[in-house]
Amino acid sequence: MDTFERIQAAIEHIEENLQEELPITEISAKACFSAFHFQRLFQAITGFSVQEYIRKRRLSEAAVLLKETQKNVLEIAVGYQYGSQEAFTRAFEACFGVTPAKYRRAATPLPLQKKMNFFAYQKKEKGTLSVNKPTIVEWNAIDIIGYRYQTNLRHEQYLADIPQFYADFGSKQYFQHIPHKTAPDMAYGISCDFRDDGGFSFIVGEEVNAALLDAEPTRALPEGFVHFQLPPGKYAEFKVSGGFEQPQHVRSYIYGIWLPISNYERREGPDFEITDVVNSSYPDLIKMKIYIPVD
Repeated sequence: MDTFERIQAAIEHIEENLQEELPITEISAKACFSAFHFQRLFQAITGFSVQEYIRKRRLSEAAVLLKETQKNVLEIAVGYQYGSQEAFTRAFEACFGVTPAKYRRAATPLPLQKKMNFFAYQKKEKGTLSVNKPTIVEWNAIDIIGYRYQTNLRHEQYLADIPQFYADFGSKQYFQHIPHKTAPDMAYGISCDFRDDGGFSFIVGEEVNAALLDAEPTRALPEGFVHFQLPPGKYAEFKVSGGFEQPQHVRSYIYGIWLPISNYERREGPDFEITDVVNSSYPDLIKMKIYIPVD
């Protein structure tokens, strides 16, 4: 079963249970993905979150009932997991620009969210794989010391946060706190500690000599700093060269296009990126390589 089939299986589960609670762990299990990476794939492919899709589908089905049945608004609201008529009315109006009562009386149709078919995405995106074809590389374990930040997939918060993390790391000169650097002109950014709610850690740091660190067991890192080891294994390497927005374009390509239709599965472990600090000039030119763990 390929990625699109797995995601479609999750969609079918959502569709069958729109009037029930839908924990993200339960949905992602139907696709055989972790909750975090299911959300990431879904958002990259569709442009909106799993919860946003569920909300729009529930409200769209509720709109159909408003037109085609005599059920009262409260009954419909409760049926689609809204705790009160007021909460349902606010959500309905925010989504469609009209209250449920006014829509029931009106003749104007609404742009309802239809059930999603991921095989349509597969057909649409085939042929684009050569846009940024990766190199498959094998890495040994790499020891990193860096500063740990927190962000979230929700509302694409991480898109705004990650550039700010790099800026904060540089402006506060956190790099001066890193001992035994092996590549001081290369800045690492590591996405790790993924949580079911979409939250994750992003570590900005540099590669260090593990043997020298082990020789100083009493050395304490400053508050907020961590020693993180990137695991060995196979990675897909994507080259980035362009303005500050280019890394995000490449990340969206990786998860929205390349990974679903490639012959690779994303294995467990962190994504990471390496920025060539010397040859980059923010915001006009970023020289970077992005790595995704694959099997």
